[in-house]
Amino acid sequence: MSRPATAQDAAPASPAAAPSVALTNLRILDLTRVRAGPTCCRIFADFGADVIKIEAPDGIDPNETMSGARDGYDMLNLHRNKRSLTLNLKRKEGLAVFLKLVETADVVVENYRPDVKTRLGIDYEALKARNPRIILASISGFGQDGPYAKRAGFDQIAQGMGGLMWITGIPGQGPVRAGAAVADSTAGLYAATGILVALRERDVSGLGQWVQTSLLQSQIALCDFQAARYLIEGEVPPQNGNDHPYSTPMGVVETADGFINLAVGGDGQWRDLCTAIQRSDLAHHPDYATQPQRLAHRADVWALLTPIFAADTSASWLERLEAVGVPAGPIYRMDEVFADPQVAHLNVAQSVPHPRRGEVTLVGQPIGLSRTPAAVVAPLADKGADCDAILADVGFDSAEIAALRAEGVI
Repeated sequence: MSRPATAQDAAPASPAAAPSVALTNLRILDLTRVRAGPTCCRIFADFGADVIKIEAPDGIDPNETMSGARDGYDMLNLHRNKRSLTLNLKRKEGLAVFLKLVETADVVVENYRPDVKTRLGIDYEALKARNPRIILASISGFGQDGPYAKRAGFDQIAQGMGGLMWITGIPGQGPVRAGAAVADSTAGLYAATGILVALRERDVSGLGQWVQTSLLQSQIALCDFQAARYLIEGEVPPQNGNDHPYSTPMGVVETADGFINLAVGGDGQWRDLCTAIQRSDLAHHPDYATQPQRLAHRADVWALLTPIFAADTSASWLERLEAVGVPAGPIYRMDEVFADPQVAHLNVAQSVPHPRRGEVTLVGQPIGLSRTPAAVVAPLADKGADCDAILADVGFDSAEIAALRAEGVI
């Protein structure tokens, strides 16, 4: 049965991007799955590192479908630009192959439960014995040790335990998860940061080290000023809905045909807003002239603004606010995000050809480099597609590779 036609089918194929050369000297062994670890490894792959995605042969891993369909949007977006090697690490022959790969690698990234790598024989001490320069990056749910170390970690659990769900949502409605996997994605970004620090330090010492982060730590760090608010002031941050915790008016306002974000961050911007709404009498009103006064009278501020903004369209308000320098912006659904001219200008969406789905468009790296930018050049490889080439790279001959395949090791 053929797949339904999409808008991409009618579009001309995009010219092939040139691979990035920023990190071509690095080899990364990617043992990760789901999201946090793949997010980390994707950064290195997009900047030109040789990232080898290592996964179990079919039928070995009972949870191999956890990440979704291989040709699905999530897998395609997370695992582009990587080579694929199947390897059964539960077999001694598979472990031997992996350790031989470690001898040629710079970084190993894993997000097993903390005890799994020791049981498999691929903990940091074992890897360091084979290659003292190796960097092991471990991403867990709750840390490599401690009372919760062996618990399974998932993004929503970390959002709850890290405080995010009680500072998100409308007051009184109960805890609310963020609409994206923020703990997973942040853990991946922190892991990549740790790896880059360890690589730079290795230039000095000549030695690798063990980089560790967790979903829980990363979620708490992402809460940032809200976490500091409690630690320093002893205040437990409440849910504020769409309002900023202390700036007013900063939040969502309804217009005649939708909603916009309004962001008045200072007293000068408040006066500019009063000009835009043709209410100069409010600019120096004793209840609203300063930020503390507006915060104290937040409900009154919104009560004044709500009927004013409801009388005109979003597009009109955005034009009027921009004219006087008041920060504001549209609130997009995802289709509108990618239709925005600034998003198109930033080249956030990048396309590659796929052997079964045709041209697929993925989310590019949000980092610009003037000489060695990231590039999306290849879709997720078929499982095990690069076994022969990868093993030949580290000295296996064709007969040895055939034997490993016959024995179910690869």
